[in-house]
This record gives sequence, structure tokens and C-alpha cells, in this order.
Amino acid sequence: MVSAQSSSQSIPATRFRWVICGLLFFATGINYIDRQVIGLLKPVLQGEFGFTERDYAAIVFSFQAAYSIGLLLAGRLMDRVGVRIGLAVAVGVWSLATIAHGAAEWFPWLRFPAVTIDPPAIALLGGATAGFAIARVMLGLGEAGNFPAAVKAVSEWFPRKERSLAVGIFNSGSNVGALLAPIFIPWITLVYGWEVTFVFTGLLGFVWLAGWLIFYRSPECHPSVNAAELAIIRSDPPESTEKIPWRSLLPHRETWAFAAGKFLTDPIWWLYLFWIPDFLKRNHGLDLKTMGLPLIVIYLAADVGSIGGGWLSSHLISRGWPVNRARKTAMLLCALAVTPMLFAAKASNLWVAVGLVSLAAAAHQGWSANLFTMVSDVFPRRAVGSVVGLGGMAGSIGGMLIALAVGEILQKTGSYVLIFLAAASFYLLALGIIQALAPKLEPVKF
Repeated sequence: MVSAQSSSQSIPATRFRWVICGLLFFATGINYIDRQVIGLLKPVLQGEFGFTERDYAAIVFSFQAAYSIGLLLAGRLMDRVGVRIGLAVAVGVWSLATIAHGAAEWFPWLRFPAVTIDPPAIALLGGATAGFAIARVMLGLGEAGNFPAAVKAVSEWFPRKERSLAVGIFNSGSNVGALLAPIFIPWITLVYGWEVTFVFTGLLGFVWLAGWLIFYRSPECHPSVNAAELAIIRSDPPESTEKIPWRSLLPHRETWAFAAGKFLTDPIWWLYLFWIPDFLKRNHGLDLKTMGLPLIVIYLAADVGSIGGGWLSSHLISRGWPVNRARKTAMLLCALAVTPMLFAAKASNLWVAVGLVSLAAAAHQGWSANLFTMVSDVFPRRAVGSVVGLGGMAGSIGGMLIALAVGEILQKTGSYVLIFLAAASFYLLALGIIQALAPKLEPVKF
């Protein structure tokens, strides 16, 4: 007679955790479509409303400031109420905010404070500029919930050996979103107008939200997860479920290592999202109708980099490499691959410039997949959302600063040389700081 235990062990494990990864992938894709629309429509909006480079920088700054605050709050929200409800709220807020962009010009009475660098001042923006700035604030607060929720969900649904691959897959949704945006956004804008573009992209979030609420449950309660898969998910040593106060995270050097990595390198990804369309127009004369293919190439390369970077460290770990060595080797290779980007600003050939930016974008996403996974390597699941939120806030503060800096540099010089030089060098600097603060990626004890 076959025992019940041996019978259950002979049943193949379900793989529903990868369905959850797929849902996170699509959420991240929609997240990036919604935030990238304004970068693609920058020439259209500048033509219609007369935005200067400083006006556009102020609008981008508004998003970054709200995103920074939102990340700090979102991490704690996910740890307190859980991923299912927390991410649903976040997607609902950012989808409404995206739709609100289409009505930004209807509020000429608004006044919105914006920081300028030269001369240092806080100016009051009005009219459509203020309308877009306020819509970006709403968007930033909502979109801040995506990555704390997604990384926390991965830590709950995947064993440590699979996490960097899962993070790489869901993080590649950002590239797919950025890849799809230049395909359909120009067409919608040219046929129906820029207002409809924002409404359409905002509605995508509500479609995803219905699927999320239907399919997402915790692994232990999910009817599509059998005992064999649950054993895989919980194959790491058990963790305490005791709540960790937010203040307890700050003394740990690993928290600051992650925050430093995000502060220095997240702004470079914002640069790709919000200014690469302008770079292609400024340096190579492309417009809304012709920049689609170069942008597709750039973000397709980033997609490969995200999955490849996550796969590389997971593969090295499966071959017996220590986690610390595997993660940092993958991050070093990515940091080195970014450095040729400094030549892109002077490249006279369009496809040489696109190739250099594509390599840098791919390397950034490979770097990001491993940087995110580093949090779940060293922090318990019940603290992951909060740590990702803290680090994300640091990255968004960096994004605020680069928005102001890029706006001023372009206003004065019209050149991307200094901007791309910084982009090429920050990753190696970040890796050096991470190594100094966290020379060994070992579980943090509270």
C-alpha cells in the first residue's frame, strides 16, 4: 500500500508562482507606459503649450518628488496590509492620475511651486504647466507602490535561489512597457490627440486590477498551489513573523548600501525614460513619427538585460557560487557595460548612438535586477517592502536632482555630453560604495 505522504510527493509541483510573476510583469509594464507617455509627447506638449526646458524639468521634478515620498510610505503600506490590497490601491491611484493628465490644460487657475537652479528660486508655475505638475504628483504617489509590492511578492512566492530570475522577469516589464509605448502612443496621439492617449493608458491599469484581485492570494491559501510547490516556495529556513519597526532598519549598513545604489543609478533610468526621445530629436532630427524604431531597439535591449542579469547571478548560485560573489559579479559586469555610453552624445551616426544607449539600458536593467534581489538576500520577508521603499526614495531623490540638472544643462548648453558622462560613471561608484558598506551579503539579524 502506498502511503498518503509518498503519494503526495509523487504529484508534480504546480508552477503558479510564475503566474504571479507574470502579473507583476504586466503591472510593471503598465507602470512604465503610464510614466513614459509624457517623455514621448514632450515635443507635442512643448509645441502646444510653449514649455521651456525648465518647465519640463519642473514637471518631471514634480513626479520625482511625489514618487520619493510615496516610496517611503508604500514600503510600510505593503508590509502592513499585504501585497494584494496594497498593490491594488497603488494601481488604482496611478491609473486615475494618468487619466487626469488629459485634463491638465483645464485648470488655468492652478499655481504650483517649482524649484529652479539658476538662479536658485522657487517659482509658481501656472496654467497647463501646473496642471501637468499636479497630475504628475498624483502619478508619482501611486506608482511608488509598484516595486516595494513586487519585490515583497517575489520574496513571499519564491525561494532565494529563484528570486533574482523572478525579479529580472517582472522588472523586464518596465522595458516591455517602454518598448510598447513608442509603438502605439504616436499612433493614438496623431489619430485621436494627446488627451485620449493619457485616458487610454490609464484605463489599462483598471483592466489589470480586475485580474489581480481575482488571481492573487498568499501561497498558503491559494487553490492553484499544491503541497509540492508550497514546499519549494518555503524551502528556505523559516523566518519569524514578528513585525520589524521602521526605525530598526536604519542602523543596518545593508539598508544604506541599497539606498546608495538606488540614489546613484535610478536617476540614469529616469534619464532614459524622460530625455532619450528629446536626445534623438535634438541630435538626430527624429520626430514622433520616426523615433519609434530606435526606442524599440533601446528598450528591447533593456528587456534582454533585465532577464539576462537576473539569470546570470541565479545561474552562478546554482553552480555553487556564494550569493555575495554571484550578485556582485553580475553587478560589476553591468557597471562596466554602461561606460561606453559616454561616447553616445558625440556619435554622428544614429545607430551608433542607439547601440551605445541600448547597451547601457540593458546593463542598467541587469544591475537593477540584482540590486533589488540583494534586499531579499539579506532582509527577512517582513521587512523587504520597507527597505525597498527606503531605497526607492533615495533613488527618487536622485531622480529629482538629475531632473533639475538636466534641465539646466540643456537650457544652457543644448548638449548631452556632461549628462552622458555622469551616466557612464555612476554605476562603478555605486558598486564601490555597496562593497564598502556591505562586503558580505549575509542575513541581517534583528
